[in-house]
Amino acid sequence: MQNLHYIALFATVIVVAASMVEAFFLARKARKDGKAYQWHEMGLSLADMIGRKVMAFLPLSLATPIFAFAWQHRLFTVEINSALAVLLLFVGQEFCYYWYHRASHRIRFFWATHAVHHSPNELTLGTAYRLGWTGKLTGTAIFFAPLVYLGVRPEVVLATLSLNLLYQFWLHTTWIPKLGWFEYVFNTPSAHRVHHASNVDYLDANYGGVLIIFDRLFGTYVEEREDEPCRFGLVHPTTTHNVLVNQFEHWISLGQDMKNSGNVINAIGYLTMPPGWAPDGKGTTTEELRQQHAAEHEVAGAVGAR
Repeated sequence: MQNLHYIALFATVIVVAASMVEAFFLARKARKDGKAYQWHEMGLSLADMIGRKVMAFLPLSLATPIFAFAWQHRLFTVEINSALAVLLLFVGQEFCYYWYHRASHRIRFFWATHAVHHSPNELTLGTAYRLGWTGKLTGTAIFFAPLVYLGVRPEVVLATLSLNLLYQFWLHTTWIPKLGWFEYVFNTPSAHRVHHASNVDYLDANYGGVLIIFDRLFGTYVEEREDEPCRFGLVHPTTTHNVLVNQFEHWISLGQDMKNSGNVINAIGYLTMPPGWAPDGKGTTTEELRQQHAAEHEVAGAVGAR
């Protein structure tokens, strides 16, 4: 276990160092182009990482009781002692990660944390470790509990998830092009650029961690297009330099919507429906934004045909 802590520390140092190197190169390029590099974005990401390291010392995680219950009532006891067992664990974890990630975009309660990861208006390596301070409090461990229930030890599940997230570090770039056949099976920078884009055509797509096959299987894969450059950040962009605003603004807006909802049913709707949902059906969910977008194109096409 101590060795795992050393490995995690080493990985953190490498990740931060690589992101800083990229930041210096991007800042230099920005100066040549007569622009200012947004160093505060890197600052927010570093503050996020430090905050999560501090949170790790607090006994507030819902993963512990959820995993403990699942392990206590497990169906089997699985030993990861063969290539087949490793492969099955990898695929099973990817399946769970896909649904965790999809829920994080489609259920506002989970989105309140995950929106922090999507808040940067530029996609850089620093974005990879801006994950939000409140993840431990929202019970997302429930999405990985089936693996524990089947008999995989909780610490193995968590270690596998850490490796999944480590793989995703290199995906947060704009300077790596499409990678040919690799795009058909694995998550790539191109696929992940789409995931981080706020363009209407790109919303709620490409949820995979290491693999992209579950997106293809469940109809959420969207390919990056040359005629539609990715616009990064949230649908309603945030430009704050304040780490507390960055971390909690979505929780505050969720609380305000629930408070002003008028009744319990609407309050539950704000909590469990997708971001942008409104009880009168006039919100800004992905589906509603696409309907508006299609209507605007239809009007523009009709005007252009005159």
